Amino acid sequence: MEELKLIPPLQIPPESFPESEELPEGVKTVKWKDTFGYDVEFLPDEVYANRDGINLHLKVLIPRTMEEPDRQWPLIVFVQGSAWHRQDLYCHLPALLRMSQRGYAIAIVEYRPSDIAPFPAQVQDTKTAIRFLRINASRYRIDPQQVALWGDSSGGHTALMTGFTGDDAPDMDAYREQSAAVNCIVDWYGPTDIAKMNYYPSVQDHIGPESPEGFVIGRKNVLENPELSEATVPMNYLSREKGTPPLLIMHGGSDMLVPFNQSCRLYHKMKELGKTVEFVKLVGANHGFGGFNCEEALDVVEEFIKKYI
Repeated sequence: MEELKLIPPLQIPPESFPESEELPEGVKTVKWKDTFGYDVEFLPDEVYANRDGINLHLKVLIPRTMEEPDRQWPLIVFVQGSAWHRQDLYCHLPALLRMSQRGYAIAIVEYRPSDIAPFPAQVQDTKTAIRFLRINASRYRIDPQQVALWGDSSGGHTALMTGFTGDDAPDMDAYREQSAAVNCIVDWYGPTDIAKMNYYPSVQDHIGPESPEGFVIGRKNVLENPELSEATVPMNYLSREKGTPPLLIMHGGSDMLVPFNQSCRLYHKMKELGKTVEFVKLVGANHGFGGFNCEEALDVVEEFIKKYI
């Protein structure tokens, strides 16, 4: 009968734990290294506000490491695009999980859809979410001084408006003891001037009341309501005197929904005003695919965020 000896729990770090000497016949041996980065903890969804009868949620991912259980992580606030309608908050989860594995806390923001609340509700909600995250920084293990804002499509537009206006209007009073300002912005193929979109190739209408752009200004015709359309243009909130967070723009050259020209307009205005901006054209890429779902795209985002966060 095999004699076993009880071994008390070892009080040693993981790197010092002894290798087992057992090797049953036929067992294949390999020696690999982890390349995915940190483990990631998915926190329970949290309601950060209730507006127009809707609970608005945050989905938060936190890197996890045994060596530094209390480490504070830089934060990426991500605004999922949805043509300003109801969001699928899981749409970019694979890419965001990979970013979290690289060492970032990720908070995916749910905003009020334009069907219920038109512009600037989406911007107001995102600012509230940023402030809520800062208030709860210790609980989320995030560094409130290191916050990047990233959005795609309509979420890119919301990220631009939020980042450009910071603690200025459009805004709300919730959690105003904290700032909504961010260190930098990443805009993936976001609309920037909705009244100009139909002047460039696209597969959908951007003018009529039933278009995404019409819905976001209150289900109205975009060209017939210039005062409402102009209010949604991020470039109108820029000035040479006012500080602007550094901006990274990434847009597919073959985008069939948001014309590439939309990002060109933003880039030209940023350069004209002497702002810090980087622009990457993904040749042949469409609206969020054909070049965005790869490590190379995430490398560009991370390099930019590391530079300015």
